[in-house]
Amino acid sequence: MINRYRIPAADCRVTTTAANSRFITTIGRVTSTDEVKDFLNRIRAEMPDASHHVYAFRVGYGNSVIEGMSDDGEPSGTAGPPVLAVLRGTDIGDIMIVVTRYFGGTKLGTGGLVRAYGDGARAGLAILTTEEKRLRHTVGVEVSYAAYEYIKRLIVKYEGEIEDETFAGEITIIFRLPVEHLVAFAHDLSELTAGRSQPVILS
Repeated sequence: MINRYRIPAADCRVTTTAANSRFITTIGRVTSTDEVKDFLNRIRAEMPDASHHVYAFRVGYGNSVIEGMSDDGEPSGTAGPPVLAVLRGTDIGDIMIVVTRYFGGTKLGTGGLVRAYGDGARAGLAILTTEEKRLRHTVGVEVSYAAYEYIKRLIVKYEGEIEDETFAGEITIIFRLPVEHLVAFAHDLSELTAGRSQPVILS
């Protein structure tokens, strides 16, 4: 299982030209198919007079990925597939590329379109900044008041982020923990509490 991968850090945009047509490439982060629709609709609303809004996306990473593309009216296979092919060649997840074309009056032909859309995608990726995404579980644990400070330090040790604490008969701590640290955290928690506390994965 892949627990971390690169994702877009921020949207970026670049313009390229081919035979008087302008190709405006916009790249951003998407984490669901709903976000894919929203991203595309935003670009369409921003440039409503464009000839085409060709796109490709990959939500997720590795073996757990949803991907799709569209030629948006260009000849079949000349626009969406080359953009998706460029995208597949990257090591980036949760990403969408929209290449918006303003037709310049000169037909590019099949090969010209494939090159122009592929070049637009590559130009966008060349200026894209990325950051690391780490998969995390939301975890809950009940601890005694005596163990509370020790457990908080343990959570910090394993790069956890506390989201909520409830103080009753015992203390319930809700926190986000990188997936790759869960086993080691559970082991150390059991050691600290003599087996009385166990982490519960909430999501």
